[in-house]
Amino acid sequence: MSVPSSPETDRPDLPAESDGFVRGLSQAIGGPLGEHAVRPDARPGRFWTVPRIILALLCMTLALSWVQKSPCQDGDWQKNIQYTRFCYTDVLALYYAEGLNEGKVPYKDHPVEYPVVTGYFMGALGLPVHALGEKYPQINQGKWFYNANALVLSALAVASVAMILALRRRRPWDAAIFALSPIVLVTATVNWDFLAIGLAVFGMYAWARRWPVLAGLLLGVGGAAKLWPLFILGPLFVLGLRAKRLPQFWAAAVTAVVAWLVVNIPVAVLYRDSWNRFFELNKERPIDWGTSWYIGRFLDSKWNTGVVGDQGPFQWLSDHVPVLNNVSYGLTVLACLGIAALALLAPRRPRVAQLAFLVVAAFLIFSKVWSQQYVLWLLPLIVLARPRWGAIIAWSVAEIGYFTAFYAELLGAGGKPVIPEGTFVLASSLRLITVAVLCGLVIREIWRPELDAVRRTYPDDPDGGVLDGAPDASWVESLRRRMRVAPRPAPTDETPAEKAPVG
Repeated sequence: MSVPSSPETDRPDLPAESDGFVRGLSQAIGGPLGEHAVRPDARPGRFWTVPRIILALLCMTLALSWVQKSPCQDGDWQKNIQYTRFCYTDVLALYYAEGLNEGKVPYKDHPVEYPVVTGYFMGALGLPVHALGEKYPQINQGKWFYNANALVLSALAVASVAMILALRRRRPWDAAIFALSPIVLVTATVNWDFLAIGLAVFGMYAWARRWPVLAGLLLGVGGAAKLWPLFILGPLFVLGLRAKRLPQFWAAAVTAVVAWLVVNIPVAVLYRDSWNRFFELNKERPIDWGTSWYIGRFLDSKWNTGVVGDQGPFQWLSDHVPVLNNVSYGLTVLACLGIAALALLAPRRPRVAQLAFLVVAAFLIFSKVWSQQYVLWLLPLIVLARPRWGAIIAWSVAEIGYFTAFYAELLGAGGKPVIPEGTFVLASSLRLITVAVLCGLVIREIWRPELDAVRRTYPDDPDGGVLDGAPDASWVESLRRRMRVAPRPAPTDETPAEKAPVG
């Protein structure tokens, strides 16, 4: 069970004390606070508490993101300004491509390439903007639509960080990793991903509060916006199996399925062809930029010509998309089975966020499509799974490097290349490698829970809900004994900070 609240247990974790990377940086300004120092946010009546500071930092990041995208807001994308200024956004492009500027109702009048909740969201903002443009022809509809979306998506980002703060009351500075992330700066409004992120994080919060039905509802609706929030049900099943908490899992899972069906069935019945568009595109899409398959195809081209009879395996898969789909799905399923085995055999039951991060990361690593904004899916999960600044900063640098190379690749797609293809492949590889390294670090902390930063502050799993503090099922103990996996003690608050792993 959770430790009761008290002034001592609720004392916020200080990264300069517990995180080796931050502790090293803090030496430049005198090092961590001393024993007798008074934290400014601890003074009675002070307005700038840690959560308010973090939310203010996030608002600053989102404001800078809006400025960064501002050259593209008017829709006058002459001379490839959307690539030279790094400000391209699907939100503005699809306002016209999906016919919203003509008042077309998503799915009814035009097939939409996204799941239905995203389509509903597009219509809920796009159709009023079109009506306003009909009344006032002088306004720039695309700009109004983008700004309306930016405002709502930013509100969802703020709500997501508020939920992370609620999940980490004793570690509020973990949320600063999200609030200050350059990933948010450059991708916050590239697409509608914060809609699914907000629903997923709210769903995880509901599960942590032991509201499985509400958690299932939020994850199901989130899965109808982007598919990945439904992946969180997999870790909940495996952990529920290990802890004998399957009734709560089934309550969440059944609710999630019902919620997904409720929002999908009306469109599927009334506009079947439009509803199928999302699934058809996913089946038909070839290897996309920056994926592991793209990297493999590039390496194949160094040894093979690519003509029939002289193709490497990745070149061949590129020409046989149905087989590529099956291989991609198969590798993802195998990875998930490996994660499930890890969850059952680990010395201590893993935390929900750790497994959720591994599952979503495995999906991206083996997917044939890895759009630039998909990085946002991983950000809240890694903050909850492994809030270590060093490794996350290294990953963020790799992501920004890929972001820059990707726009250079787009700029040269129609004419003279801006950068060598090998440079883009290198940037793609570094992104892939850093995500794989994060996975390896999370796996290490699952196998060696004494290294887990979150468990230095909480006795078990603050996101676990009914799983938090629950004992393992007897059959799990027997399985682990047969596999000769020894249990490990829980880390304690007395663990010296200097022994905390760096990064």
